[in-house]
Order: sequence, then structure tokens, then C-alpha cells
Amino acid sequence: MMTTRSSPPWAESLGHISSQMPAVPDESIPGIVERHVHEAPDAPVIYYLGLQMTIGQVDDLANRLANMLRGLGVERGDVIGLHLPNCPQYVIGLLAAAKLGCPASGVSPLLKADEIVYQVGNANIRVLITLDQMFAASAASLDGRLPDLKAAIVTGPIDFLPGWKKTLAAWTGKVPRTVLPTLKHIRVCALWPDILKADNTRVFEPCRMEDVFMIQYTGGTTGNPKGAELSLRNVLSSVIQNETMVEYEIGRETFASVLPWFHIAGLSALFMGIRKRALMIVVPNPRDVKTYCKAMIKRPPTVLGNVPTLYQMLLDEPLFKQVDFSRLKIAVSGAAPAPVELIRRVEEIIGQGKFCEAYGLTETSPTLTINPPGRARPGTIGVPLPGTDIRIVDAETGTREMPFDEPGELIASGPQVFRGYLGLPNETNKALRSFDGQTYFYTGDVARMDKDGYITICDRAKDMLIVGGYKVFSVEVENKLKEVPEIELSAVIGTPDKDRPGNDVVNLYVQLSKVGKELGDDAVREKILAFCRDKMAAFKVPKHIHIIAQIPLTPVGKVDKKALRQ
Repeated sequence: MMTTRSSPPWAESLGHISSQMPAVPDESIPGIVERHVHEAPDAPVIYYLGLQMTIGQVDDLANRLANMLRGLGVERGDVIGLHLPNCPQYVIGLLAAAKLGCPASGVSPLLKADEIVYQVGNANIRVLITLDQMFAASAASLDGRLPDLKAAIVTGPIDFLPGWKKTLAAWTGKVPRTVLPTLKHIRVCALWPDILKADNTRVFEPCRMEDVFMIQYTGGTTGNPKGAELSLRNVLSSVIQNETMVEYEIGRETFASVLPWFHIAGLSALFMGIRKRALMIVVPNPRDVKTYCKAMIKRPPTVLGNVPTLYQMLLDEPLFKQVDFSRLKIAVSGAAPAPVELIRRVEEIIGQGKFCEAYGLTETSPTLTINPPGRARPGTIGVPLPGTDIRIVDAETGTREMPFDEPGELIASGPQVFRGYLGLPNETNKALRSFDGQTYFYTGDVARMDKDGYITICDRAKDMLIVGGYKVFSVEVENKLKEVPEIELSAVIGTPDKDRPGNDVVNLYVQLSKVGKELGDDAVREKILAFCRDKMAAFKVPKHIHIIAQIPLTPVGKVDKKALRQ
């Protein structure tokens, strides 16, 4: 999938940033871990609720779990589901699956029973490793509906903590005792007692670079989620491309990212942490910023990775200012545009030139572009990563390349681009198409590129509105409205204009800030309208303003427009 295109015209202006893809070693994730164990078995790699785990302990537990899975009938190629928040069990489960030559699939903890049934069936998940509290909520509804599931391995959030901490947690009631219902059709195993009794003999099935390594599900505005098949080459290529932005040192980094690992952005940070034998701060609940900050105070980070809404929550937490950021190299933000004012406020605390926005998708493992540290241009998503060829083509046909500064659909080619959608050849053929003699992934995002190679996202193609024949980019309107102090969050949604077929009506959904709540709904509506009429072309001004208690967010903090449309 690599392009043969020569260096783009803007590459020379980026100085030290090469457009050439670095070499990707033929090495699996278990191979990387075993190399670390050989070099430094006592190196700490997980910091979780005050517990520190070494690379040797993680590898030992992964071997034990892999042997457990074999005992349950798991064979090479079977899919292992990880229905967990960020916790040590996720890392151990992922590594155990890889040791067996089994793809893994992250199953969001936020899914309801019907959604779990769909993903388990669609991905043909054979064993589900799940958290007791989450499984208990859905177990009765799942029983009898997962005929191909061999077993559910259930674990608790404090399984790996010392005995005295477990006793304290039970005594204080901080971790409620979970009682699972009796199930007739699902075999249920307890991870903690079984893993301690399991054989720790080395398990190591060779993994080819083109083998499916992860099946990550990506949602859409309509229909069921699609399983993006990511190969080992895809995943490692993305990690190595990201490493070109900053000089990371093996065994000397502390990663403080609470991006969920069931999402591709969090997974990428996890893989990079494993490859660099970094100490990874693990927080199960990303909204628990107090616990997050306390962990960073004890283990000062060299790398931060979050979404804009989480950075905003950190700014509102007084403990964030007590963290030592003197060794911080980079603070990555993704999943949604970061307002310029937010970047300024974060850099006042972490240091100038360290905040970098990145852009990617599940299908691209995930990163395609990043704002180079120290050379970031706020408001853009930066420049393509080495080995990544990005073109902007006309959004209507996708066959004509657009001039600099003209919007069109962003398409991308590179070693991080996925193999296709599981069991969906038609959807795969729509997404992966030939352009200029190479295979490109058509992202569905509308963007423009300037002559220096910096790219600005205008909108998702499906979120772009047509009003009176003019294009309205919802992101542009939403970003402008961040200047209104009465607005906490906003989202622009188009609905069909019955009077003008082919056109949309601009609907604005607003979640009020504290200032907005004090002013009152009617007064806020009037202020928003006045602001829009003064600052925007008439066709962009919202026709309807809906003030709601809370704008729904996806698990990684994006505004969930699918939920709003429903």
C-alpha cells in the first residue's frame, strides 16, 4: 500500500521532518516484550492504583493466561474479546492473545447487551475477557445468545492489588462486591484464582506481519459498526511513524494517557509504551481526573495523550498545576479539534511548544498526521507522518486532486492503512480505492492542505450541510461558537429542508456553561443569534437553536452526532 510518489513539494520546508518511512522490523508484540524481559525483567511498565508491575510479571501472567485459553479450547486464529476498561488485565489479555497467534478485539465497556451480542457474533469472538461489574449488568441478557462463545473470563478491578488493599477496598465500600447471575449457556471462569494456578510455560506462536492482529470496531452515522482488520504491520508502522516526532528513550519514558484501550487511539499509545518499555500510568475511569493527577504527581510524565474535553477537565482540576512537567516531551491531542484558547491555557502549565494535535482513524491504525512539536500550527492537524501520502480530492467523485487551500475529501495511502472491513467486501471497496496508481483510503473527511503541507479539517463529509447551494462546515461553526462564554459545548446538525429539496436546515444544539445557565435559555438564544449574524455569513446562521442539558459524547470524548440525530 506504500506510494511511490516522490517527496511532496512542501517536504523541504519542514526541515528535519522526513517524508520517508522508517524501517519496520519484523518483530511481534510478544517478541518485543520478551526482548525487554531479557534485558530488564524488573523494569516497571504499569502503574495502577498505586501498584507497580514489571515487564517480567506482565510476561509471566500473559503466559499463564495463554495456557488458560488453550485449556478452554482456543486455537491459533480464534478471536479474543477484551471487554474491559484500562487495567492491567487488558495488557495481559492482549499479550496472551498475541502469544497464541490470535487477533484481539476491543469491546467497549459502554456497549449494551444487544451491541455486545452483535460484536461478539460479527467478530466470531471465542473467549470474552470481561470486568465483573460490566458483565453482571449484561450477563442475563447475553445468556443463550452467544452460541459460539467458548467462555467468559471474569475479572475484578482490584484483582492484582495486594491483599491488604483489597481488604481496605471492601471495608470502605469503594469497590462493591459483584455477584454474577447463574447462567445456563455461558461458561464463566474467574481470572484471578485460575491464572495463579495456570502453567507459566512460554507460549509463542509466530505472527506474520500481514496477519490480522486487531479487529477494531468503528461506528458510523447509520447501520452497524464495522470491524476494521488491522495487521501487525499496520499497527507497528503507525507506532514507528509516531516515534519520528519525538526522541523517545527505551526504559526512560512515563506515558500518562487515559485514552481508552478499546479505542484505536488509546491502543496506539499502549503499543508505543510497550515498544519503548515505558512506565504507563493506568486509570480505569478517564473522567476521574483527581486520581489521574495524583498518579502524575507521583510519576511525572514525559508523554501526555488525551482528547480536548479531557484537557479541559484537567484544567478545571487544581491538582493538575501541581504535576511536574519539566520532563514532558509532548502532549498529544486527538479525536476532535482543540480550540486555540485551550491550547494556550494547557501550555501555560505544561510548557510552550509541547501541545500537538494529531489526526487519524480506526482504519489507519490510527495516525495520519501530527503537528510537529515546536512547529505546530493551531487550528490545523499538522503534516503527514513519514511514509504517509495524503491527497485532497474533489468530494463529489474522488477522482480529481484539488489545488492548495481548496477543500475536498482527504484520502491517504501508507503502511498503516487497514486491510479492509471484516466480512464486508462492498464497504471495503468503497473505502479502499485506486487513485494515481496507488490504493488510498477515502476517509470521508473534508479538508484542505496549504502549500507548506499543513492540513485543516473542514468537516466530516456526512456532517457537511448544503444551504442555498452553499457548503456549511459544521466544525467551522462549532469552533467559532467557542468564543461565546455561555456555551459549554455545541454541535451543528443538518436536517432536510422540506421547502428546498437538496438543501439542509442548520440546527444548533447547545450545552450551557455556568455563565449560560445564570443568564437563562431565552437570553442565551438571543445572544447566540446576534453573535452568529455578526460573525458568520447568513447561510451559516442556525435556523433552530436547541438548548439541552447535556450533549452526548462518544467514549473518547467526541460529540456523538449519531446520538443527536437519533
